[in-house]
Amino acid sequence: MRTSKPSVPSPWARACAPAWLSLVLLALPGCALQPPSTPADSAWQAELERWPASDALLLGEQHDAPEHQRWEADSVRWLAERGRLAALVIEMAEAGTGTDGLPPDANAAQVYAALRWNEAAWPWERYRAVIMAAVAAGVPVRGGNLPRSRMRAAMQDEALDGHLPPAALALQRNAIEEGHCGLLPADRVMPMVRIQLARDASMAQAVQQARQDGRTVLLAAGWGHVRRDLGVPTWLPANFNAKVAIAQAGQARAAIESEANYIHPTPALAPRDHCAELRARPPGRLPAAK
Repeated sequence: MRTSKPSVPSPWARACAPAWLSLVLLALPGCALQPPSTPADSAWQAELERWPASDALLLGEQHDAPEHQRWEADSVRWLAERGRLAALVIEMAEAGTGTDGLPPDANAAQVYAALRWNEAAWPWERYRAVIMAAVAAGVPVRGGNLPRSRMRAAMQDEALDGHLPPAALALQRNAIEEGHCGLLPADRVMPMVRIQLARDASMAQAVQQARQDGRTVLLAAGWGHVRRDLGVPTWLPANFNAKVAIAQAGQARAAIESEANYIHPTPALAPRDHCAELRARPPGRLPAAK
């Protein structure tokens, strides 16, 4: 596994690093989309070769790192070219949406409509190459995220509180608090944790529903969602063979390395104080959930 040892300042405070940051930072400007990438690097290809029997491959990204979306698109193409891709499940569209029934030559507008794309939450151009690579290969793209209509119920569902062991649940609480830069009122922390848990459960269900013998379902989501101790893997059956790969911009923390089968390092992003940007927003503008 490719890993890097030095730590970095808390990644929970970086925009779009863990997926829950998108809940509060959706209005912040994104990064420019870069030109198409070269094929996936040889180390990553070698890792994929070692995982031919995986039911699912969970790819964790930092949402504002264009190199991570290039990596995902390369992975889609690599698996599809070998007939190994069952489906692409994405955090960026709600469960129940999908491109099933669209032909491989479907255009971007048709795909955008089929996924009921939320441009305010997820800039289409950032994910277009990932999604269209699957469509062109004749592979269905399916939304995995918790539908917005189910968020309020999830916030009130105390049964979710018992899903994780106490230590892991405490990590989720800390992540929510840090991801919201300490601006989230105390009584809203657990409701937001429950949304995080429900989103992971929704993506896990979508992955299981797309499973095909002899092929791999690829999930593209924020790296906080694919951690083996906290995220989607905790909702998958014990006999479901899933591998986790996490892309890290800059140096990866040891805690993250231990929660993935593979770390994909990419260049560090320019420093940016997203917490300062959040604190500058008008009072009452901190959203509860997206």
